[in-house]
Amino acid sequence: MDYLKINKALWNKKTQSHVNSEFYDQDTFLKGRNSLNDIELELLEDVRGKSILHLQCHFGQDSMSLQRMGAEVTGVDISDEAISKAQEIATELGLNTKFICTDVYNLPNVLDQKFDVVFTSYGTIGWLPDIKKWAAVVQHFIKHGGTFVMADFHPAMWMFDNDFNYVQYHYHNADPIVEQEEGTYADKNASIDLKSVGWNHGMAEIIGALLEEGLTLEKFKEYNYSPYNCVNGMVEHQPGKFIIEKMSDKLPLVYAIKASK
Repeated sequence: MDYLKINKALWNKKTQSHVNSEFYDQDTFLKGRNSLNDIELELLEDVRGKSILHLQCHFGQDSMSLQRMGAEVTGVDISDEAISKAQEIATELGLNTKFICTDVYNLPNVLDQKFDVVFTSYGTIGWLPDIKKWAAVVQHFIKHGGTFVMADFHPAMWMFDNDFNYVQYHYHNADPIVEQEEGTYADKNASIDLKSVGWNHGMAEIIGALLEEGLTLEKFKEYNYSPYNCVNGMVEHQPGKFIIEKMSDKLPLVYAIKASK
């Protein structure tokens, strides 16, 4: 099963829908809105003058937000549609954000640079089968004295079926999760009906892989809300904070990590 080919086709199709969706609110982004959330901004701190590698950047809103904040940013994504759109938007905005189309594991073969910060966020590593290999790539690109910052959806959340009625999947990494995706989180009615291949990764697997690569864990946080209304049955618990209504605020929905080299 060629998971890269399957997922690339999916994300190419998603990109076409996402760029014009209310979820991504491209109009306000073009007018200057920062697409980053407080969760990751707290860990990134002052990025002025820093070089940042943004892994799995989609069509680049967060990459360009970091560039607007004064960083020198390189965004990477497997989707050629997403990278093409990111380059188009950066040109429109007069930003010199760089974008590379490749899968994460192949990146050391096409990019020869070290960065002050490696960054990734929200819906990223679930598309990757081997977290140890991912952590090696992360470590490879961080300068000595640099940092890794990550915010993502909590693995506990991915155990459930789509409507959060029952536990459907393993918490730990098991077999590939092959699904037929209809619509997308940014537009449930989008004309998308394609296969996806993903993997669940528990917190010990993620943090353990980073530690094995010699990184030092500086901060680890868990949150009982999501900054995005992106799965079924969510309600806005507080302004900009969404929970799964039937779970109340009892389920961790997001975690964030800061590690140093």
